[in-house]
Amino acid sequence: MTATPSDDAVRASAPDRAGLVLIALILGALVCNINLAAANVALPDVGDAFHASQTTLNVVAVGCSLGLAMSVLYFGALADRYGRKQLLLGGLILTVIASFLSAYSVSVEMLMAARVFTGLAAGMAFPTTLSLITALWSAGPTRTRAIAMWSGVSAMASVAGSVVAGFLLTIWWWGSAFLLAAPIAAIAAVMVALYVPSHVGESTEPVDHVGGVLSTIAIAALVLGISTVFSPGQTTMGVVLIVVGAILLAAFGWRQLRATYPLYDLKVARRRMFWVPAVGGTIVFGSLMGVLFVGQQYLQNILGYSTLEAGLAVVPSAFGLLVISPISARVLEARGSRTTMLIGYGFVLVGFLTTLLWNPTTPYLLVGFGFLVIGCGAAFAMTPASRALTESTPVRRIGMASGTSDLQRDLGGSVMEAILGAILATGFAASFRKQIAASPEASTISDTVAQALQSSYASALHVAEQYPQYKDEIITAATRSMVDGAWAAYLVGAIAIVVGTVVVAVFLPSREGELALVAEYEREDGLSESVAVAE
Repeated sequence: MTATPSDDAVRASAPDRAGLVLIALILGALVCNINLAAANVALPDVGDAFHASQTTLNVVAVGCSLGLAMSVLYFGALADRYGRKQLLLGGLILTVIASFLSAYSVSVEMLMAARVFTGLAAGMAFPTTLSLITALWSAGPTRTRAIAMWSGVSAMASVAGSVVAGFLLTIWWWGSAFLLAAPIAAIAAVMVALYVPSHVGESTEPVDHVGGVLSTIAIAALVLGISTVFSPGQTTMGVVLIVVGAILLAAFGWRQLRATYPLYDLKVARRRMFWVPAVGGTIVFGSLMGVLFVGQQYLQNILGYSTLEAGLAVVPSAFGLLVISPISARVLEARGSRTTMLIGYGFVLVGFLTTLLWNPTTPYLLVGFGFLVIGCGAAFAMTPASRALTESTPVRRIGMASGTSDLQRDLGGSVMEAILGAILATGFAASFRKQIAASPEASTISDTVAQALQSSYASALHVAEQYPQYKDEIITAATRSMVDGAWAAYLVGAIAIVVGTVVVAVFLPSREGELALVAEYEREDGLSESVAVAE
């Protein structure tokens, strides 16, 4: 694709009615992140309504992230070729439909499918929001501030969605949490149709549909495999899915190396200012989603918070995201990506260390502090990660950068939710199994009852209702098991943050090195563009 003079002229400055354009794009991203958060608060109610196991609840929680993660690269390429605004509109309209399907599901299986459909709709919308910001705003502080606002507000929606969903669940039924995004999606669709320009800096290259299908199935298999591999009775299926996903991912890489017009340009992906922020952003945002996923169940099941109280409990995280995002933009311009990301990692690590101190009598002050510093850290880390990806990618392939940025949130979120959820489920089951074995009544507990007790906290409570003479003992054991499982999950999250810190510190260059690399990428892309014009 050769950029026309009109394309360059449009991208030389902010678009007309830039404020309204940015609001429309942020609303589009906000819708996707609200849908990611809504399930977490509703999980205990969903588990009670459908008598669902912890493994099933994990799939409900990651369903939206799964649908988005598996489709975001393919849809990003389609948007680059056929129209970013058009795909964004389609995704927002389908989000409204998916919200109603989720809310009025008649079985947990239907709810799981509807959540994946919600994620596919988000996969059409979310990557195009960052692509359009990059295409419509010129490189520099103005674009950095726009990306910081987009990153902070859309991430904050992950937390704010928990609060509003918690309120709805106190006055309505479990399905109301899944209706939350519908009116916002409708408003965003109208604003996008009215104010967002069409066809700016798009590609004319053919789309690699084979690569798109391979990437979609590979990511789906990996996420589902991670979600189930640690669950009791699901280990074999989880291993098979992970192996299939790895094989398909290798096939996708082989395809991209040989395709004339690759879906995912591995030459760009190998750039240091691309892959390091991609990995770093994936870990930090995934950790945020993981701690919210485990935390919501902990707050409600162990600390006894209502759904509204549990939603309000994570407000400090939203506050940190919103307040720190503009600060992170200024630090990024002054100090570069490495310093800004390391500050973020430091905050998140402190937050995870705080969660390791939680117990059934933990005061809210410690809980709120943990959520606050994790939100601050995510805000510091996500802005440089998103900007580095877009600045190291030519605008004709910006769907690849925005898709990768979305994968930071969605693949990172789904993988960390899957891992921490699996660790939670495994730790819960293992702790309960030990307590059953140590009980004087162990010989009288049938295999069916033992399996129900180890399935999930909600399942254990149902057993307690069936055996009132043992109710206190069962609740005490369930509480201890949940605490043990959550502690193990938080420990794994803290280890992931340490690994991410090392990757960023070792492989990202200083600010001066970053500027030199970005300039080198621009020269390479300019030369490639000139060759394409000559051909």
